[in-house]
Amino acid sequence: MMRVCFLSFCLLFAAPIAAAMPGCAPGQDEKSCMMQAIWESAAGFPADKRDRLKTLFLNTLALSGDTALLAEWEGRLDGEAAPQPHYPDYLRERAEAELREADWNRFLQQAQAGLPPFNIGRPELMAAGARLAPDAATRRRVTDAMFALAGPPQRDARPLEDFERGDFGHVLSELAMETCDLAMFDRAVQLTVEPDGLRYAFWRARITGNAAPLAARVRSGGNGQQDTRHVREALEGYGAILQRGYCPA
Repeated sequence: MMRVCFLSFCLLFAAPIAAAMPGCAPGQDEKSCMMQAIWESAAGFPADKRDRLKTLFLNTLALSGDTALLAEWEGRLDGEAAPQPHYPDYLRERAEAELREADWNRFLQQAQAGLPPFNIGRPELMAAGARLAPDAATRRRVTDAMFALAGPPQRDARPLEDFERGDFGHVLSELAMETCDLAMFDRAVQLTVEPDGLRYAFWRARITGNAAPLAARVRSGGNGQQDTRHVREALEGYGAILQRGYCPA
């Protein structure tokens, strides 16, 4: 009887401990822990899907500049990070060309009216313009115009009913993550089609300064052997932290 009670006692208290294990322990090297969690979340995929994720995984880790950790993972996965080819930044080039032809007032007028070149890819082109802004006030003018064009969040709308709103939400969230603007991020992410998405959770964690608790979500989020989106979103989200570091406290 005592043995049964002791076993029940152990199981009762072991369950919360086991549940906490998937996270990154305090003081543990975050990069090692998080990359381990991301790769473990791919464990259920067939070998060919894991093979296709290897290069993306290693390229993401390479953003950190941690050559020792990268070499360790290259050995474990029997692969190498592949240098990314340099592609022209067409959006930046289009925004620069538009600004050469006109001032910021004209840039915003054209964007708000949806006139060429803003008739295609308007959210992304306006975001490129925001990154070219010469000062914070001009950048704010552009992002304010983007919020106005997106309109308020529509929680009951189907994803394809207003895809431009979702695109505005995505690029505005990215701009806010880059500039460490938490209030803007929390406003922008509500415009996206997946406000609670893992990518955005990592982007928000870059601003707030602690992604370690997300390791548990990464490990538990794999949903079968077909959809690799969970892993790709984790890599894209954490990649921003590896590349840029955390925002100043």
